[in-house]
Order: sequence, then C-alpha cells, then structure tokens
Amino acid sequence: MYYVNREQIAVRLDSIAEIATALDKLAANWQGTVLEGLAQERALHLAIETVTDIGSFLIDGFILRDASSYEDIIDITGEAGAFPADMQGTLTELVKLRKPLVQDYYVWLRTELHPLTKTMASMLPIFKRSIEEYLDREL
Repeated sequence: MYYVNREQIAVRLDSIAEIATALDKLAANWQGTVLEGLAQERALHLAIETVTDIGSFLIDGFILRDASSYEDIIDITGEAGAFPADMQGTLTELVKLRKPLVQDYYVWLRTELHPLTKTMASMLPIFKRSIEEYLDREL
C-alpha cells in the first residue's frame, strides 16, 4: 500500500487558483513596470515550486524512481500519467526557469512579459484537475 500525502498535495493544489489568477491579470494588463516584473517573477517561481512539490509528493508516495533534477520530476510524473502528455514540454520549460529566477535574478528582464506567464495562467488549472483525477484513479 502506498502512502501518498494527499493533505500536503491538496494544500499546494489549493494555491494554484491564486497563482493562475495573478498570472492571468499580469498577462492581460501588462505595462512593463518594475512592480509587474517582480510580481511576474514571484508568480512564475510559485508555479514552479508548486508543480515540483506536487511532483515530489507523487514520486515519494507512489515509490517512483528518484528524480535527479527539477526536469526529471516532470519526466517521472509525466511518464506515470499524472498529467496529459501534451503538458510535459511546457512544464519542463517552466521548471527550467527556476535557475534564472532564483540564481540569475539580477539579469532577468523585468520589463518584458515572459511567454509562460499567459500559458501557465490557463495551464495550471488543468494541471490541478489532472493531478486530482490521477490521485482518484490511482488510489
């Protein structure tokens, strides 16, 4: 029997609506201000951490192979069928932003709307539903 920490996954899934709304509002009203740029950075960072945290809980709970990187978390959970296959490339692009956002933040172009901002605004709610369906199906 698996021990999947549904409580901690649910806490993270619950944050998705707020993150998606912020990304959507940023994309719709983009003016290129520093404040918007900083908000975009944080919202994208939260999206990354949410997706990878959920993936890590799934990997641990279902005793999937160990992940060697953030991209690997996406690969492993994608192979397990936790989300639609057509999402995998975009989620991989998202997690590849972690290093630029966290370590190379001083060169991030804050006045530009990142293409993933609009994409993730619509994809995150689908990701949430997919994870919930995956958990219901597997447990």
